[in-house]
Amino acid sequence: MYEITLAAGEETNPLLPHLVEIALSLVVFALLVIAAKKWVVPNFEKTFSARTSAIEGGLQAAETKQAEADARLAELEKRLGDARHEAAQIREDAREQGATIIAEMREQAQTEASRIVEHAHSQIEAERQQAVTSLRSEVGMLATSLAGRIVGESLDDEARQSRVVERFLADLEAEESSSRSTTGGAR
Repeated sequence: MYEITLAAGEETNPLLPHLVEIALSLVVFALLVIAAKKWVVPNFEKTFSARTSAIEGGLQAAETKQAEADARLAELEKRLGDARHEAAQIREDAREQGATIIAEMREQAQTEASRIVEHAHSQIEAERQQAVTSLRSEVGMLATSLAGRIVGESLDDEARQSRVVERFLADLEAEESSSRSTTGGAR
């Protein structure tokens, strides 16, 4: 390269570069800066913007998915609440139906018991009437035979026999009612 001649006695400073080297370095550096601005920086910008949009899209998609998940969770919780409410309503209806069935069964049982008691009363009354009729006929026969023995004549005539029996029973009933009234009054 070019050597600069120095005056006699001047020495070159090794720390200071030559002007040509400085100029040439500046030109090469400017070319590198221009090339980086033209080709490298746009590619970096494209990559950065693609990554930024991908990250933003991912965040937006994540927010959308989170909102959908929250909506589904709220819907499921609502359904669960509705199902619990429906189950409680079904249990309450079953209790009411059970109470109604029990009340109906009690009413049927009471009706059946009343019917049985009424039937038993009517049967007892029929048997009592039958016993009274049977006793009257037996008492009548005994009274007729006893009266015949006491009077000394036969009371085989039915009309006479029936009058004697009726009179005897009337006397018995009169005595019974008078004894009831005296014992009822004493109480």
